[in-house]
Amino acid sequence: MGYKIKYALKKSKEVFIISIVLWIIISIGLIMPVTKGIIDAKNEENKFDINVFITSFGENYANIFETIKSTFGKEYRMTLLKGEGYLAIAIFLFTIIGMIKMMPENEYRDIEHGSSDWAENGEQYKILSRNKGILLAEKNYLPVDKRGNVNVLVVGRFRFW
Repeated sequence: MGYKIKYALKKSKEVFIISIVLWIIISIGLIMPVTKGIIDAKNEENKFDINVFITSFGENYANIFETIKSTFGKEYRMTLLKGEGYLAIAIFLFTIIGMIKMMPENEYRDIEHGSSDWAENGEQYKILSRNKGILLAEKNYLPVDKRGNVNVLVVGRFRFW
């Protein structure tokens, strides 16, 4: 199970970057104008007026830099934090779903057939050579001056034409 998580983390670095960029864009382009529109649309009786909200949202979206500056004020802060919290939860869930879909079915996914990825920390060089001999894989040679069995089995197609 650990190889699945390690593989998903390795393959999803760009997904994390995209998630962070989307979070910033959605936060600035949607959450902040909506937050300011919600607070502006509440009247004295604390009732929500949709017409005022739509007008305020359009104005806030058109003047985005003023909106960014004003949403960090006291009256907007709690609504902004709620909106950012909901956005964080949504992006976190979509990122987790994406990582789960990126997990491999088995631990041998994306390993080249005939490669030396099965060996770690150069342990294949106890048997093999780095420089010369019968080519087995990239940078892996079976030395011909080795004592013992140096037979090689070739598996695959061999075509003459």
